[in-house]
Amino acid sequence: MSAQASDLPTELAHLLKAVIDGSQNPLFVVDSELRILYSNRAANAITVQIAVGSGRQVSAQRVNELHPDLLPAYALEMAASSGEWTGEVALPIGQRRPLVLMLQIQAIRDAGVAGQVRCYGVSARDISFEYARKTELQSRNAELEVAYRKLKGAQEQLLQSEKLASIGQLAAGVAHEINNPIGYVHSNLATLQEYSKHLLTLVETYERQFDQPARIEARSEINDLRQRLDFDFLQGDLPQLIDESREGIERVRKIVQDLKDFSRSDRRDKFVLADIHRGLDSTLNIIWNDLKYKAQVVKTFGEIPQIECIPSELNQVFMNILLNAGQAIAERGIVTVSSSVDGDHVVVAIGDDGAGMPEEVLPRIFDPFFTTKPVGTGTGLGLAISYGLVKKHHGTIDVTSTPGEGTLFLIRLPIKQPESEAETL
Repeated sequence: MSAQASDLPTELAHLLKAVIDGSQNPLFVVDSELRILYSNRAANAITVQIAVGSGRQVSAQRVNELHPDLLPAYALEMAASSGEWTGEVALPIGQRRPLVLMLQIQAIRDAGVAGQVRCYGVSARDISFEYARKTELQSRNAELEVAYRKLKGAQEQLLQSEKLASIGQLAAGVAHEINNPIGYVHSNLATLQEYSKHLLTLVETYERQFDQPARIEARSEINDLRQRLDFDFLQGDLPQLIDESREGIERVRKIVQDLKDFSRSDRRDKFVLADIHRGLDSTLNIIWNDLKYKAQVVKTFGEIPQIECIPSELNQVFMNILLNAGQAIAERGIVTVSSSVDGDHVVVAIGDDGAGMPEEVLPRIFDPFFTTKPVGTGTGLGLAISYGLVKKHHGTIDVTSTPGEGTLFLIRLPIKQPESEAETL
């Protein structure tokens, strides 16, 4: 019994050596001078691979003779201080891709001297394939990032091009809208100029005549001039002309401001707190010339809070849908615009009683370049861009339509954007 017990350490050592030699992972034992004290079969194989690939001696006695970067000095220092170190090393081997090893170094201390490192156990695992895959994935990811940025830039340019095309389409109508107030302002100012001359003439006459001693004759002349110039009418009409002129100028200012707000490009994509009703009103004002001859606009605005959004982009959505609503009406109809709150969302509904769309068309209306309009009258981008902008706002856009009865768009927008900080507009 005692003899069998005495043979146990020797038998266990043989078993351990067999296990270590049979391991597929290279295992080394090196001393502080980097001399190789032991290496298993897998270590011997990778030693030959490194030595042949780097043009060095296969019978090297030290690790750094195989390759200077195989065992970094700082790795041994960290293993000596903390007990172990794990890290990657990449070894260039000829024209081939580098040999990448995952190293695990463990300090083996001398039992007789406290804190003294006797040698180091080094376990290596070939991760060249994983490293190459990782590098390739990083390269592909960088390429995809560049492609995404180019695509995003193209999308922004497409959005702005569509917006500019829409502005060009509306330019004649806006010019007409501006021309009306400018016309009567110009006419009123011309009349005001004439009235002013009469007033000045009357005042000069007062001053001249009251300087003379004959008061009775002066009063008679003044009364005669007062009647001849119709001073009483002038006195009442002059303030009215000025008020109308100021109203006309204010209308021009508002049209120009709405056009400026609509055409502004928000390239910074900055979300702000904005009033949806203000955006709807300004958009209706811009396209009013396209709607007023075909449709009566019925607005039903509810009590809704300001929402976090990019106002000009939502104005683009409203304009595209409102223009489509007007174009769907053949002669005369009604366009409805309403707003309401549904939980943590605001809902904007835009409907018309126009021609409507068949059921088979509805799934495609948000596809780029799809249009039901005649050739040359539509790009097929308006609703596609609108869909993208609503999605960008983390909202949804749905449509229902019945041929011969009309179409209804429902736009749901979150009141607060996920993890965003908005500024008050």
